[in-house]
This record gives sequence, structure tokens and C-alpha cells, in this order.
Amino acid sequence: MQGLFTENPLLLLFSVAALGYLVGNIKFKGNSLGVSAVLFVGLLFGATYPMVSIPDILFQLGLVFFVYSIGLSSGAAFFKSIRKNGVRDVFFVIIMLTFSALLCVLLAYFFKYTAADIVGIYSGSTTNTTALAGVIDMISNQFTGEKLTNLTEASVVAYSYTYPMGVLGGMLGIILMEKLFKIDYKAEKATLKNKYPTEEDIVSTSINVSNYDVKGKQLRDIAKNQDWDVVFGRIMDNNLRVSLPSWNTKLELGNQIMAIGTEEEVEKVSSFLGHSMEFNISYDRHEYDVRRIFVSNPHVVGRTISSLNLDQKYDAVITRLRRGDTDMLAKPNTVLELGDRIRFVARRSDLGALSKFFGDSYFKSSKVNLFTFGLGIAIGLALGMIEFTLPGNINFKLGYAGGPLIVGLILGALYRTGPIVWVLPYSVNVTLRQIGLILLLAVIGVKSGTSFAGSFSLEVGVKLFIGGAFLSLATAIFALIIGFKIFKIPFSVLTGFVSNQPAILDFALERSGNNLPMIGYTLVFPIALVLKIVYAQILFVILL
Repeated sequence: MQGLFTENPLLLLFSVAALGYLVGNIKFKGNSLGVSAVLFVGLLFGATYPMVSIPDILFQLGLVFFVYSIGLSSGAAFFKSIRKNGVRDVFFVIIMLTFSALLCVLLAYFFKYTAADIVGIYSGSTTNTTALAGVIDMISNQFTGEKLTNLTEASVVAYSYTYPMGVLGGMLGIILMEKLFKIDYKAEKATLKNKYPTEEDIVSTSINVSNYDVKGKQLRDIAKNQDWDVVFGRIMDNNLRVSLPSWNTKLELGNQIMAIGTEEEVEKVSSFLGHSMEFNISYDRHEYDVRRIFVSNPHVVGRTISSLNLDQKYDAVITRLRRGDTDMLAKPNTVLELGDRIRFVARRSDLGALSKFFGDSYFKSSKVNLFTFGLGIAIGLALGMIEFTLPGNINFKLGYAGGPLIVGLILGALYRTGPIVWVLPYSVNVTLRQIGLILLLAVIGVKSGTSFAGSFSLEVGVKLFIGGAFLSLATAIFALIIGFKIFKIPFSVLTGFVSNQPAILDFALERSGNNLPMIGYTLVFPIALVLKIVYAQILFVILL
């Protein structure tokens, strides 16, 4: 079997991916490893067949696909959060990583680890290959011969022993702290809907207007004074004529109007205006009808709904949209993306023209624009190749992870530049992210497994494993406690902060059931990448 896998690395890759994905779906007491199981199956294969290997180019490809797609999908939320909580979040990340580096110094003092050991433990338990590569490059510039070989091998071995615990430690920390703090992810998501782009459960109801205080007043003034976050659909006047309201519409007693929003918001509107009705205005489709269509026209992608000026061209209103599995309220500042499925109410005669205007092609909304996708990654890779020099003659590169991630964040926030649309359709983004994650986890697992087999020493392995386990778990627990209790960062977002590896992020996303961990991940990753590289080299210098 080893000969077969050695001669056919692609067979090995997809065997690890398939078996890992199968294992990841097995639930134990309601919990599962998810796609992160690919990493551990890879470790098993690598340790069992120490002569096998998978080309590094597949790891690099997987890493680039993963971080770039994460950047594109999270760019807007990333910069929005930075504007709101930038100082707090950056300060917290610095404290978290400084704590981890100081723990390394204490470990070296009490357990007599060498400088090379500590660098490997630090890089492995924080799952940062770039930090290890930076130190190895520094070693190669300062030493030669046997000294160079010994230092390099020691750091790589320590990295190999502690990397798996870098993944497990983060997961265990999340499980322990969510139980200690009794985290209710659903309740937390509900409280954060105005601060972060969370999923919304959208409902609609018809309301009979009976409040004398709103008689003759415009919808705009009423909604502004009451701070409503809803969209209004059809309105039926006292002559039973149905039309679409605008913000200039004046309400009269006896009017029937449809409100769309979250259940809480719709209830507020209904209680203030009058009372909800069993008869829904949407049942009347003589002149106006409802339709769902796909956004596939690149000319409307990356633009806000209000900028389309639909009311000037059509008698229509967009009430909600569905992105992936998530229903969202269609607000004036909502930015449309390829693959969005929008729902609107429109005059029957305008339905065809509206479908043509938005494209309404599932096929086109699922395609990859290879020009923008390739160009964005190329820019990211070029940025990753630039070498930066910090005080103390510390050099680092953003590499395959940092460059594409940063460019992805910027382009994701821009959405489009003139005629160029940077964002990917939702379904395409999810697929590329999943493929990238499986590739990089399989390669890392196999490579780490072979390192275990090739350098196995029970005494050395146990000592390194204990150091990595302590560092990883202590850092995760410290970050979750300080972030949640002192900095008041939502726990869902914090799980993304401690997700220093894609497998942990996937685990956090599965446990929370929302996209908030991804926001935390994109916030911490660029800052953490640079600081880990710097701290790794500082640790080596002061402990040598």
C-alpha cells in the first residue's frame, strides 16, 4: 500500500480527504470534528506510511484558495468592524499574542527547552508555518554546517510534534469556555444583529392602521421616529385599491399595509400602527405579484439597492433577499452580490423587464470570473513576496497566506472597481473555500505524520508535546476569558480570534451556527500573522 501511495500522491490526497470527511461527520454526544478530521486522518496516514508525500504546491494552492475566498466574503464586515471596534480589537490581539510569547519564555526557563525547541513549539502550537520559515531563514543567515543543520532540524521536529495540539488546544479551549460561560449562541446572535451582519429570520404581516396619531403622516417620519428596521410592501387604501407605498406615503385610518422584517420588528410596527390581520394583502395578486429571481447581471453587482433607483423605472419594491441559506431584509444600503436571490413585489407588467434587468440566470450566477479571480490572487501573491524589514533587522514576508488574505479583504470591501466585479458568487466562494481547506489540511496532516515517524523519540516527543499542549490550551483559555470578561467581545467573535488555523475556524463556525467566528478570524489574522513572525524571531534571539 505504501508503494501505491508513494507513486500516486493524488490517490493519497483524495483518500485522506474522503476518509477524513467521513470521520468528520461522525457525531459523539452531539459533537463532531467536521472537516478538521481530514488533518488527523492525514496524520495517521503519514505516520503509518512514512515514505509518502504530497507535493507542496497542493498545500500552497489550498491555502491561497482558502484565505482569498475568506477575504472576499468577509472584507465588508472586516472594515466595518475595524471602524467600530478597531482600537479595542487590535489591542486585544497584541495582548493575546504577547501573553503566548511570554509563556514560551517561562517554558524555556522551567523545562530547559532550547531556543530551537521554543521556536518550533511556538510556531507549531500557534499553527504558523510562516513564523517557522522566518526563523529558519534567519538561522541560515547566521550559521553554517552542523550548527545550521541541528538548529533547523530541532525547530522542525518541535513544530511537527506540537502542530496537532495547536489545533486541538484551540478546539478544547472553545468547548471548555463555552460550557463555563454557559454560552447560548442563538441568543447571542440575536443581540448582535445591529452590530454584526448576522442571519435574520424574516417574516411579514398585514397591519390594519388604527392609531389616530399616525393619521396623515408620512411613512418616512413615522419609521424614523420609531426607529423601525422594516420594509413596507403593498398598501390597500379605504377604496380597496392596492399599490406599493413609498416613504412619502401618508397613512390614513383603515389602511392595510404589509410590513416585512424580523419577527420582533414586525411586532413593534404592528402594535404601534394598529393590529395584525389574518387576511394577508399578498394574497391579492390581481395587479401586483411576487417573484424571486437570481442576481446574475454584473452591472448591478456591488451596488446598493437604493442606487438602482428602481422606483423611477418600475412600479416595484425589493422586500428581501436570500444569500446562501440566509434570508436578509432588503435595506436601501444592502449591497447586491452575484447569486443573491431577491424577492420583490411588482406590477405584473414589469415582471419580465425586472427579470431581464437583474439577469435571473442560475447558470451565470454560479460561474467563476477567471479574470478577476486570477488577477486578485496574482496581486495577493505578489504582495506576499515583498520582504519587509522591521527594527532589529527582522525580515518577514506575508507569504501565501497573508498576501492573498489582505488583498481579498480589500477587494471584498470594494466589491467592484468600475466594470470589474471582484466578489465571487456565494456558492462558488463556499466551494472554493471548502476545496482549499481540505487540500491544505490533508497535506499538513500527511507531512506532520511523516515527521513524527521519521524523528520519533518517546522522551523528546512527550516533552515537546506537553509544552505545545500547555501553550496552546493556556493561550486559548486566556484569550477567551480576557476577551469575553474584560474586553466584552462577543464569544462567537472570540472563537474566530483564537482560530489560528482553518480547522479551528471550521469547528467554531459549526458550533456557533453563524458567521461571526469568520469575522473574528479575518480581524485577527493579518495582525497575528505579522506579530507571530516577529515574536518567533525575538524568542530565538533572546533564548539562544
